[in-house]
Amino acid sequence: MSQTTNRFETVVYIDGQLAGDYVQIAGAFCSQALSSGKPVRVFLRDVSAIDEAGRNLLRGLAEHGVRLLASGVYTSHLVKCLQRAGIAQQPTGSVADHREHK
Repeated sequence: MSQTTNRFETVVYIDGQLAGDYVQIAGAFCSQALSSGKPVRVFLRDVSAIDEAGRNLLRGLAEHGVRLLASGVYTSHLVKCLQRAGIAQQPTGSVADHREHK
């Protein structure tokens, strides 16, 4: 896990697995990034496994406006579904602010 920060945003990179004890570590890392007040993106790179706790973490991040990105077919599909769920739970009027631009 690593992160880059610039004056506009923080990007958290997660590699390997988002499962077991690693979910708690990733959650703490993302909470720290969110505490900066800057927009946060989470990029799942080469993630081979995501358990239910990992999905719950990603869902919660999406609900807090974190933009989720991923490489790989399955992980990209999962992230897209969780991101949509997070957008659907945003208060009315803020949906456009969190849509993924293509």
